[in-house]
Amino acid sequence: MADQVAVLAGGCFWCTEAVFLDVVGVKSVESGYTGGTVASPTYRQVCDGNTGHAEAIRVTFDPDQISYDDLLDIFFATHDPTQLNRQGNDVGTQYRSAIFPQDEDQARKAREAIERANQELGGRVVTTIEPKSEWYPAEGYHQDYWAGEGQRNPYCIAIIPPKLQKLRKSFQARVKSAGATA
Repeated sequence: MADQVAVLAGGCFWCTEAVFLDVVGVKSVESGYTGGTVASPTYRQVCDGNTGHAEAIRVTFDPDQISYDDLLDIFFATHDPTQLNRQGNDVGTQYRSAIFPQDEDQARKAREAIERANQELGGRVVTTIEPKSEWYPAEGYHQDYWAGEGQRNPYCIAIIPPKLQKLRKSFQARVKSAGATA
């Protein structure tokens, strides 16, 4: 089967990217912006909160190795989908929890994943399902941030390791580096 794409927003794209880089079947993860009205926004414009865009990741994956459903379950387990327009200290609509389905099948699966998450979280999930929209890659220095500068960024150091620990504990069969530590 041909590779597929999932577009997810769950707060800081670096923190979300780090999780999905370690998932079996994920071929690549690109940080960027989607869901807004400004063409080719910059990081600074998105951070100002006036573009309508979310910081998001575009995950290219092999559906023969991991399903879209499994990606969504990992997404819900590794961020807080009950926080409206924020993830921890990141506040604003650019940090919203959102899924951007690429087709109707993904939209149906996103609705089902929200239902599953709501069952676990007492109906408090605020994650939105938003229309597929133009994808704008983040500036070059934002790509694969965790593998580079992010390892020295105090915010990333505080946020990413617990997410990776949860991934490795809850999805042992789905991680590339089950024994690795961040």
